[in-house]
Amino acid sequence: MDADVLVVGAGPTGLMLADQLARRGVKPVIIDRHSGPAQQTRAMAVHARTLEIYAKMGLADAAVAMGARGTGAAMWVEGRYATRVPLGDIGEGLSPYPFVLMLGQDDNERMLGAHLATLGVPIAWNTELVGLTQATDQVEVTLRQPDGSVRAQAFSWVAGCDGARSPVREACGIGFPGAPYEHTFFVADTAAMGPMRPGELNVYLWRDGFHLFFPMRGRDRWRVIGILPDDLRSRSGLTFEMLEPSIRREAGAALDFKSCSWFSTYRIAHRAAERFRDRRCFLLGDAAHIHSPMGGQGMNTGLQDAYNLAWKLAMVVEGRAAPTLLDSYEQERMPVAHRLLETTDRAFQLVVADTWIARLLRTRLLAAVISRVMTFERFRKLAFMTLSQTGIAYPTSALSQTLDGLPDGAPKAGDRFPWLRLELQDGGPPEDLFAALDDTRFHLLLLGRRAAAIGDLGGYGDLLAVHAVGPSPVNQRVLKAAGIVEPSCYLLRPDGHIGLCGREADARTITRYLHEHVGLASGVPVPPTVRSASV
Repeated sequence: MDADVLVVGAGPTGLMLADQLARRGVKPVIIDRHSGPAQQTRAMAVHARTLEIYAKMGLADAAVAMGARGTGAAMWVEGRYATRVPLGDIGEGLSPYPFVLMLGQDDNERMLGAHLATLGVPIAWNTELVGLTQATDQVEVTLRQPDGSVRAQAFSWVAGCDGARSPVREACGIGFPGAPYEHTFFVADTAAMGPMRPGELNVYLWRDGFHLFFPMRGRDRWRVIGILPDDLRSRSGLTFEMLEPSIRREAGAALDFKSCSWFSTYRIAHRAAERFRDRRCFLLGDAAHIHSPMGGQGMNTGLQDAYNLAWKLAMVVEGRAAPTLLDSYEQERMPVAHRLLETTDRAFQLVVADTWIARLLRTRLLAAVISRVMTFERFRKLAFMTLSQTGIAYPTSALSQTLDGLPDGAPKAGDRFPWLRLELQDGGPPEDLFAALDDTRFHLLLLGRRAAAIGDLGGYGDLLAVHAVGPSPVNQRVLKAAGIVEPSCYLLRPDGHIGLCGREADARTITRYLHEHVGLASGVPVPPTVRSASV
């Protein structure tokens, strides 16, 4: 075997996967057919769940400093200002990052790539996967190198993070059903002045569609996205200057474009791979699912795919868990992708539909309805949890087990454990629970219980940490607000989702869960020497 893991694709998803593997002691080989990182901003929104993952990597502060918080959305109807939807800290109390961060894909890629370099993992640019054959115990690949020569290598596992036209998916014979939308869209990074509310997303709704103005870093810089007018779809050599009159007609004559640094047209499709895994090969990000850009979910979903797979793959590669643990990747992430395709498709069809009902909704009702419902705290919480991806749960996963006794409304197995500030030490100050728990092991939270009541949990080495959180007025108030009763036990997976939970749990119950559901065994073996290979 030349190396344990080959990551195909050095976009955000591939970089995240390689970063997470390297943090856990598995140094992958990562290749990309392009000559270097993306030069365009492409995806713009970074959501709270992504920032929570960045925090575990020590990158969240840098990301927030580079980006700009989305404070609100100004909505315009037929060129006239209609309403403002405040965003700001919409998720206050739900995440340490209760906002949407505007930060381009190019900045995310540079940050993740730089972090990967500090872990000693180079990116092999201008290197393309041109052949892949799976055997029982390895994957044999053929790579075209920068000089045009080809080279055969063998890996234990291959991760396809290689985009919508994924060679890994094609080589595995996995279907990619779905269809493109009929419209042609444009995207342009511009310097512009006009009626737009600075620092906010500006949404222009009109009878035949929409324009979105995303604020970008720098003075008077905007990303503009919209539907290409019918009379320009077949125009050869189309430039942004040809499109400007159409945008001004809908966004107002006061709009003045000073320059355009990037312009492209594209078609949007909604597709999901028939499987996210074929034996020793996995699909992540756009290789597994593509959908409309509604809600800025694409890049963030790919990053979560990588975060979900990485801890499992690292444990299997290091011999700490049985390969059956990897079955849970597809179990957990496929339903997420399908729900995302359904919700973004419905929202997108609403925005672009040509029916009279859709036109009436866009121009008469949509702005008023959104403005009204966002005044209700319950709806704001639901909207944040949906957009931020903090509400994603895996209740039907083989890794999720809820024991008897927990009341309705309490966090259950598969949920992301809520963000809390608890007195983790007797008499100590409240601490950020997310910051206190690292993501390289399981964590057993004993709430209102002493560790001695559980029994002996030795034998798992550094894969399991036990935290007894004693009763105190502060803890009781915080836990009650989160729907958590005392006493109770929550076993958190490395990614922060709940694996096992219940009112009562002893060492035997926890050991059985780790053995039968996760594939761990007490007396965890020492990890083998990490293999790495150059390309």
